[in-house]
Amino acid sequence: MEDLQEQLAELRRRVARIDRKWGSGTAETSPPRKLPQPSRVFIEQLMSGEVVHTPHGEHFETERLWERHRRHGSMDISALAELPEDLLDQLSAGAIAQSHPAKWAFLDTETTGLAGGAGTYAFLIGVGSIEPEGFRLRQFFMRDFGEEASQLSRLAEYLARFDVLITYNGKSYDQPLLETRYRMARAHPPFDRMEHLDLLFGARRLWKLRLESCRLVDLENRILGVERQGDLPGEMIPYVYFEFLRTQEAFRVVPIFHHNAIDILSLACLTAIVPFAFRSPEDAPLRHGPDLIGLARWLDQGGRREEALSLFRRAVDMGLPDDLLFRTLWDIAAMEKRLGRDAAALAGFVELAGSRNGYRVRALEELAKHYEHRERNHAMALDMTRQALVLEDTSALRRREERLKGRMERPRAQGTQQSIPGMLRTKARKRSEESPTA
Repeated sequence: MEDLQEQLAELRRRVARIDRKWGSGTAETSPPRKLPQPSRVFIEQLMSGEVVHTPHGEHFETERLWERHRRHGSMDISALAELPEDLLDQLSAGAIAQSHPAKWAFLDTETTGLAGGAGTYAFLIGVGSIEPEGFRLRQFFMRDFGEEASQLSRLAEYLARFDVLITYNGKSYDQPLLETRYRMARAHPPFDRMEHLDLLFGARRLWKLRLESCRLVDLENRILGVERQGDLPGEMIPYVYFEFLRTQEAFRVVPIFHHNAIDILSLACLTAIVPFAFRSPEDAPLRHGPDLIGLARWLDQGGRREEALSLFRRAVDMGLPDDLLFRTLWDIAAMEKRLGRDAAALAGFVELAGSRNGYRVRALEELAKHYEHRERNHAMALDMTRQALVLEDTSALRRREERLKGRMERPRAQGTQQSIPGMLRTKARKRSEESPTA
C-alpha cells in the first residue's frame, strides 16, 4: 500500500512539472541527444589493396586469388587452366579459332544505373584471368567520380596482356558502356584489338528450354550448384554506392566487391561448360533432354545436321514434356526429309499424324505431298488432305483437295501421259539391242 502511495506521489510531481513547463510559455531546452556515429574508415584501410597513382590521378585497386585446389560449386578451379586452346572456336563461329586460356579476360562491371547512357558510370570494374596458380581477379574502383580517368587508364593498361574478352551480356551492356566512358574521358577504348565472346547467347541456347531464367546468378545456382550467402541484390548496388559517396563509409561497398567477384568467377566456370558443349556435342555433360534440344537446334542452324539429329534422338530417349516432344519429333522428321532420307521422314510424319498434337495437321500435309508426288497415289494423298481439313480448314488445303479430286476424275488421260516417256525409253532400248556390235 505504501508503494502505491509513493508511485502516485511521484506521478503528481511529474504532472506538476509538465504544467509549469507549458503554463509559463517557455520550454526547457536540453541538448540534443547524440546518436552513435560509425567511424569513417576508408576503403584502403578496410580492404587489402592499394591506392594507385597514374598521370590522370588516383584510384583504388584490389586483387584476389582462388588457388588451384579450391572449388566453385561443382567446378574445380584447376580445371580452368587445362581448357583447350580451340575451346571457343565453334561458339564464336570461328572468330576465336585458337587462344590460350591465359589470354582470356573475364570482365564484369558494377554501375551507377542499369539504363546505360552518358550519365551512367562503371565505378567498379573486375577482370578475372586464368593463371597456373589458379584464378586471379583484379578490381578497379573509383572512390569518387573524379577518379574515373585514372581507373580507365589502368584498365586499358591491364587489358593489354589479353587477346579475348569474355562477358555475360557484355556486348549489349558492359562494353558499350565502357566505350562511352572512355570517349567521355577523351581516351581510346582498349577493346578494338580484342575478340569478344558474350557467353549469354550460348547459355540461352543451352538452357532456355529448361530454365525460366538464364541470368548469371540463376545459372550459377542451377548449373554450378553455388548458393550465395548474404549477397547484395544487383538492383541495390547503385543506391549503396551513392550512399558511400555521401558518407565515405567504406563498409557499405564491401558487399559490392564480393558480388562482382562471384559474378566473374561464375562466368569463368560457365565458360568451361558452355563452349565445350558446342565444341564436342556428343561428349557434352548435359543430363537433361531440353538442354540437348537447345544444343541440337544451334547445330542445325550451323549446318551440322547429323550431329543435331543424334542429339534430338538422345533427347527423346531421355524424356521430354509433351509440347517439346512433339516439336522435336517434327524437327527430326523434317531434318530427315532435308537429308533425302524419305523412309525415315515418312515414319516420323506417320507417328505425328497418328495422335493429337500441335503438329498433326502439318504432318498430314507432308504425307499428302509424299503420296501425291513420290508415290503418285492420289487417293491416299486426298485422304490425308481431308483428314487435315477436319482438323484445320485452310485455303491451301482446300486447293490441294480440289487439285487431287481433279486428278482422280481423269485417270486415263493421266495414265497415258505417264506412259509416253516409258514408251520412248523402250523403243530406244530396242534400237540399241538390234544394232550390230563391234
